[in-house]
Amino acid sequence: MQYKKYIIMKKYTRWIGLGLIILLFILQFFQINKTNPKVKPEEDFLAINKTEASTAKLIKDACYDCHSYETKYPFYTYVVPLSWWINNHIVNGRKEMNFSIWATYSAKKADHKLVESAEMVLEKKMPLKSYLIAHSEAKLSPEQQKQLSDYFNSLRTSGSEKADSGAKNEKQEDEEDEE
Repeated sequence: MQYKKYIIMKKYTRWIGLGLIILLFILQFFQINKTNPKVKPEEDFLAINKTEASTAKLIKDACYDCHSYETKYPFYTYVVPLSWWINNHIVNGRKEMNFSIWATYSAKKADHKLVESAEMVLEKKMPLKSYLIAHSEAKLSPEQQKQLSDYFNSLRTSGSEKADSGAKNEKQEDEEDEE
């Protein structure tokens, strides 16, 4: 009796396994869109802020795959359903913050994104641990985390000063126009 149950289970297991293999094969025909929108250099975070090369490399390695239009799709993004999971991270990352369209952000929004970025890097929430598994170049040392956090905060301060001086210049121009 036990032997018959074993044979039946083995038969069902074989069919279930074959069904899963066929399903995975069929799913491979439903690939994600891997085309990146065109990048406008005049809107890009690194270009706008004239970021020095070493800091720019850190940001590109740790952030740009999910938070810009410069995503590099590795070979494993051709494997469904893994590619769907990765694409979800990219879509959500770009929605949360996109370095490629930085110039389109209001000063207030950009300031908020800089604060968030500095915090996320220092708290080791970014880059995601799942991303680091396949991207060792994105792993940041404590010194690099501090470097990025300090850089984001320095832009925030200088950005606020620029906004304040811009507001003062506008007031001065308005006063001159009234005279």
